[in-house]
Amino acid sequence: MKKFLIAAITAFSFIFSGTANADYPNGPVQFLIPWPPGDFEDILTRMIADEWKNETGMPASVVNRPGGGDGPFPGALEVLDAPADGSVIGSFVIGVPLVGPLIDIGIEEDSFEPVGIFLTYPFVLAASGDAPYKNLKELAAHAKNNDVVLGHFGAGLVPTKASFAAAKKLGFEFADESAFDMLDCNSLSAGDADVINTTLALIEPCLGEINVLANIGEERIGKLPNVGTVAEQAGINNIELWNGLFVKKGTPQNVKDKIAQIAKKAMLGDAAQGLMEETGARVYWQDANESSARIATDRKKLAELNAMLK
Repeated sequence: MKKFLIAAITAFSFIFSGTANADYPNGPVQFLIPWPPGDFEDILTRMIADEWKNETGMPASVVNRPGGGDGPFPGALEVLDAPADGSVIGSFVIGVPLVGPLIDIGIEEDSFEPVGIFLTYPFVLAASGDAPYKNLKELAAHAKNNDVVLGHFGAGLVPTKASFAAAKKLGFEFADESAFDMLDCNSLSAGDADVINTTLALIEPCLGEINVLANIGEERIGKLPNVGTVAEQAGINNIELWNGLFVKKGTPQNVKDKIAQIAKKAMLGDAAQGLMEETGARVYWQDANESSARIATDRKKLAELNAMLK
């Protein structure tokens, strides 16, 4: 009798779990962004959340959890602590799956599963308009005899590592570097740093008054066709900063499929594609398999940069 009851309870639990998953979403969903509001990942994730509400009729909130000098990792750990049921979805940059496993904070290579990658940032190195350098070669020449301070979003993040690697390849070092939650026009005008590692959206208001030295990515930014990539100017690999949706390992496949379906529709919609045309960001949808392959390739690129920086 006891064995029968155990078997019956197990079967009921399985059926109930399957029904719950089939009904997903059957409650509020939270999209967690480990950065302050206002940048591309925030704008686009909010579009996904709006599409979520329209498609499912369920609440979807976007929560920003900036980590300061710790970058996206405190926010990523919050997603990792959540249930593997799709109720909390991470909107993560490349650094979470690539750098997280390297810094002993509890994130493993398989802690998160990609749902899809949807954004390549127009990430740039910029300086004030009166700086005596307009590209990386001129920056290198200046920095060999003058102190240059770099502002970035975290020493472990890919654009920062690319900046350090480019400096090393060009024969100079930054005199100092600091991590910030926000790097925009005010960062340059206030003198917080001589060169900032940030996205084009955050410096758009003063674009005509500053020097954009390089962009970090596989190709030039459409709005800045005369600005060479870091790979072009310094000869390092062309790793770039992207953002995607991730869930905790073990999240059911039908849950991931639902998230992907809604996110893809939002990213290929008029609003997201219009943002791409206006800003220079690249907006698209790579599915889970494509995203996993991209992450594997980028791990090799990051290992190459890390080897340069030893």
